[in-house]
Amino acid sequence: MIVILGSLRFPPGNMDQVRPPLQRFVEATRAHDGCISFDVAEDLFDPGLIRFSEEWPDQATLDRHLQAPHILAWRAAVLGLGISGRNFTIYVADEGRPL
Repeated sequence: MIVILGSLRFPPGNMDQVRPPLQRFVEATRAHDGCISFDVAEDLFDPGLIRFSEEWPDQATLDRHLQAPHILAWRAAVLGLGISGRNFTIYVADEGRPL
């Protein structure tokens, strides 16, 4: 299993423009990419910060997600919306051994 925790930062004034493509991206990921869980939340106390929590069964499934048309559309949609911070950490569980 692969667990990813991460965040993206946008200018707070751009969040109304970020939310629609983010929603499409999350819904498509949950429906099509074989993920175990894929959760996104705006930080209540840090405007413009979006936190991600993902669980994937294996590297091959994650690799397919990273090349999926909807992730490419998400990246293109927010390209000009001022991403100023990106931080993702990947945790991999050894077979038979929890994280």
